[in-house]
Amino acid sequence: MAGRVTAGGQEFEAKLAQFVKKNRLYGAAASVVDEDGVAWSGAVGFADLAARKPALPSTLYRIASITKTFTGTAIMRLRDAGELGLDDPAVQWIPELANCGSPQTIGAVTIRRLLSHESGLKSEPPGTDWRAASPVYEGSVDQTLERAAEIFTAVGTNRQFKYSNLGYQLLGEIVHRASGTAYPQYLRREVLDPLGLSSTAFEPLDEALSGRCAVGYSARVFSDELEPAAPMPLIWAEGGLWSTVEDIGKWLGFQLGAYASPPAQSAVLAPSSLREMHKARYLANDQWTEAFGISWASTRTDETVWVQHSGGLRGFNSHACFDPAHRVGAVALVNGAAPVSALTMELGDIARRLAAAAGPAIEPPEPMPQEYRSLLGLYASLDMSAPVRVEWRDARLVVIDPAVPDWELELEPAGEADRFTAGPGLRPSGEPVRFARLADGRVASVTMGGGTLLRLDPVTGTD
Repeated sequence: MAGRVTAGGQEFEAKLAQFVKKNRLYGAAASVVDEDGVAWSGAVGFADLAARKPALPSTLYRIASITKTFTGTAIMRLRDAGELGLDDPAVQWIPELANCGSPQTIGAVTIRRLLSHESGLKSEPPGTDWRAASPVYEGSVDQTLERAAEIFTAVGTNRQFKYSNLGYQLLGEIVHRASGTAYPQYLRREVLDPLGLSSTAFEPLDEALSGRCAVGYSARVFSDELEPAAPMPLIWAEGGLWSTVEDIGKWLGFQLGAYASPPAQSAVLAPSSLREMHKARYLANDQWTEAFGISWASTRTDETVWVQHSGGLRGFNSHACFDPAHRVGAVALVNGAAPVSALTMELGDIARRLAAAAGPAIEPPEPMPQEYRSLLGLYASLDMSAPVRVEWRDARLVVIDPAVPDWELELEPAGEADRFTAGPGLRPSGEPVRFARLADGRVASVTMGGGTLLRLDPVTGTD
């Protein structure tokens, strides 16, 4: 696959240049990713027009709210370590919220609901004015909490999708309080450095990185001569990262690794936790084309579902997306104002077409644990209806229903012989699965999903 996607370099470059020209930008950069990593990176135009400094794949841009996917990852890492629970009320971690403007409802604002923008919390910290000549935004959570009385739930929890920068500012503080480490340092130590994202950082940037930053240009009004955008106040967990298309390409590759066969393992987050973040939790519009998961959103275009996130701050627009089904993705970073999501999905569509044209790689199967061998076989209810198969498939022990091709239940080891837990996505999820044996050691049945199925062994022998 990698060779086919990489071979699309000229097509990707042309698509990027056409986008910059059509939207009358000064420049942009983009990367395309497949299951093997960054397959292509490119840039056109200028990072700084006055200095005639060209845009490069190594140029840093503000990624704005794509930062939220990093914040969500930090929270999930702490969840997996047992340091917090997603259903913990935010006020449990930030007691100052008890003094907010809606104390009767603040207890329903949980970490999970903050992550998915379903908390109903007001959109911005008190005093925000994004439309002022110089944007006004309080990036310090300490200052925000001093005005806790001005924080409130604007709508009831789970009533509607309500995007909240304030919510993610609070999540950054929860990372701080749960880990005992300031949010930027925690993210660097636990996420950015382990993934090799050395060009991704918060302000103040060191000299080496600041020298590679693009100049952000204001939105076009009446002329092709664009003015540098007004400086932005400091922002952290909700949207403060600078990065490159190369680093965000690696970030997308990390996400896609959760769908490899077998899934790619990482010291940062388990594949199952990544997939949990990507899974849509609720619809965000009445057309059923937008949904939100944990920090990531999903957009359905025709038959493709893109897991994605956008970002926008004065002078910069960004978008990153990936298709788990076909294991391709794209990111575009622009130092101007333009509909970047259209570009990334077009680049992703090209990558998907190229990947589909490639023959699948044929690899030796993963060896099966010896203790699973006796579990494999055909099982059915007492009346012999609805038989299912227990198989070793794609490095997993699974239950297959031959009558329902898409029904596949993974059996996750539960720490004891012949004991498993039903994997995610289906009705039995999270429930115990137990195999029973006869006195001679042969498997006789399996109990799962509220019922017992008998093992059907072939009859052998002669008269």
